[in-house]
Amino acid sequence: MFKPTAISLLLLLSLNLSAQFDSLHTLQMDELVVTATRTERKLGNVAVPVRIINQKTIQQAGSSRLKDILQEQPGLFITSSFGAGVQMQGLNPDYTLILIDGEPLVGRTGGVLDLNRLTVGNIRKVEIVKGPSSSLYGSEAIAGVINVITDRSFKKQLNAGLRYGFGNPDKGWAAPFGTNTFKNADISLNGSTTIDRLGIQFFSNINYTDAFSYRPYSSDRYPQPIYRLTNQLQLSYDIANKTKINLSIRHAYDHIKQEFAVSNNGAITNSYGREANSDLNINPVVIHQFNKKIKSSLRLYGTFYNGSQYLKFKETPDSSYTDEFHQNYYRAENQTDFNFKNSILTIGAGFIEDQVQSTRYDDFSSRKENNVLYAFSQYDWSPTEKLTVIAGLRYDDNKLFASAFSPKIAVRYKAGKKVSLNASIGRGFKAPDFRQLYLNFTNNAAGGYSVLGTIDAVKIINELNSQGLIAEIKEDFYKLQELKPEFSTGVNVGGTYFYSNKFSVNLNLFRNDIEELIDSRQVATKSNGGQVYSYINVKNGFTQGAELEINWQMTKTIKISSGYQYLLSADKNELKNVKAGKEYTRNADGTSRILSKDEYIGLPNRSRHMANLKFTYENEKNFFATTRFIYRSQWAVANSDGNGVYNTNDEFADGFLIINISAGKEFKNGIRINAGMDNVFNYQDINYLPNLQGRNIYIGAQFKLLKSK
Repeated sequence: MFKPTAISLLLLLSLNLSAQFDSLHTLQMDELVVTATRTERKLGNVAVPVRIINQKTIQQAGSSRLKDILQEQPGLFITSSFGAGVQMQGLNPDYTLILIDGEPLVGRTGGVLDLNRLTVGNIRKVEIVKGPSSSLYGSEAIAGVINVITDRSFKKQLNAGLRYGFGNPDKGWAAPFGTNTFKNADISLNGSTTIDRLGIQFFSNINYTDAFSYRPYSSDRYPQPIYRLTNQLQLSYDIANKTKINLSIRHAYDHIKQEFAVSNNGAITNSYGREANSDLNINPVVIHQFNKKIKSSLRLYGTFYNGSQYLKFKETPDSSYTDEFHQNYYRAENQTDFNFKNSILTIGAGFIEDQVQSTRYDDFSSRKENNVLYAFSQYDWSPTEKLTVIAGLRYDDNKLFASAFSPKIAVRYKAGKKVSLNASIGRGFKAPDFRQLYLNFTNNAAGGYSVLGTIDAVKIINELNSQGLIAEIKEDFYKLQELKPEFSTGVNVGGTYFYSNKFSVNLNLFRNDIEELIDSRQVATKSNGGQVYSYINVKNGFTQGAELEINWQMTKTIKISSGYQYLLSADKNELKNVKAGKEYTRNADGTSRILSKDEYIGLPNRSRHMANLKFTYENEKNFFATTRFIYRSQWAVANSDGNGVYNTNDEFADGFLIINISAGKEFKNGIRINAGMDNVFNYQDINYLPNLQGRNIYIGAQFKLLKSK
């Protein structure tokens, strides 16, 4: 199943980066994690695959947006369609739940939540939980959960940060203020204080970048500016010794100037305009500690996302396109934890109301709504010091679909001081989203194709057909019916071995089986040549593979970290037909032949091999330097032989290796200077990674304007 490669052999070295001179065992096992169980637990007692990216690692990388941090993590790949999404364990971005301080972000496009929306300036740590987590978090947590935890320190302080970067997409090298130079800048200010029982913290960030999209049909490749603004206010008030009120208010705003070209059926459409997105989150929380054994919290959450796009067309200046998308998401939830001698019982219940208005649906004035009532419980039991068993169950009563039960059980066993083993199995689900139900969208900027949600797809196509506007009805049209939720069963089995206090190995094997997978299919062709798409439950698929990390504190000053993922995937029906000799491909001379099992690739847009490697030097004088390697093997992008089954005869995107470097120093007066270069060898792929920025050189500084006492 697993084939050795030069890259995998090279990358059999790694470490979890934390405090400088402590043992790896202490660092890895004693870190606290909350996302895996919704209660604060030491990482060494968690029975599911979890990775923590701490604040120090984020600062040393020199990055300004979350997607740049996640792309350097083992087993994660940042996708390019509809913004920067994250692929985890071979599953698409819409299967991963993205949280900020435990609350979900909304405003996905094409199922993708753009990670460029999130600044890293006030992040304390990022917790990544892999494997189905619907037993705690409900829909969208099939692949796992990424929880961005912001800094909530209320000590007296005031800090500022600056970062400036530049590059040239054509020559690779650029002068800092040259004519054809693309530039990016990041400015942040944060502070906090405590007045009696009231804690106050604020954070503000402004980000500017010249965004490039190296589309092959673009008439020009000049930079189009993006402005991003993020503000966050956090308050904490101790009413009494046992009761605390927290309030977090976050607002983010993006403004993007656009100019691009799109090719569809040989026709090229040039358009220009702007896009603006606004995201407001309000999160009050009341926490009460009844006694040493019982703690309860009431969490209220409201998030309001508004996105708009306005375009005009160069070929027809009098015509324009406007797109509006508004989403309001409300949640009320209570969670109570009961601490016993050797166990923790967690119970909770909540209510969700999700509202959407969009010009891409039938009528912007018509609000689409969905309500969910849910309850969950989890029992975390440690009968001995060596054994931990966690069992959880969640029930979701969805207004638009049938109810769903999501069970999970996980076990961790410490076989000694050096070895710990863990295994988990869980059931996940993903409800069809508003897009798949209500979309009624025609893209005149890309050849006039249409995408219809299943609620009205049959009605709309029949009306167009009666008007003579449909040239062909496809076979999949007759399969259109009410969508079912997607369900998954995920298994993770692995362990950690500490060869010494300075060297450890972590291995995790995973398998995800997806049932009733929702796919977009062409169901008709319009008389003007435009395609008509809709959504159908068509596939039963799987992803499976292995993740390997080896951690090494080589010396007091040198650390090495790496990770490697091997991935297989398949559509089960396709694989069955391939094994039975029912699928065909074409030779170079055009003749047909039976497709062999070895030629079958599986699901597209997935690399079989992914790896990362990181070297860090850090001394007692607070100087550090890092070199990071990111590797991804080729992946299938188009079915060129026309059989609908991805195989070795189809079109592939080339594999690539990207190298990032950074260095910095913190001085005794609190000033920290850092500089670096991302994408050192200026790798670019204008066809399949159009948003991958070329070489970028940057310098940054952080200042402590007011030091805590």
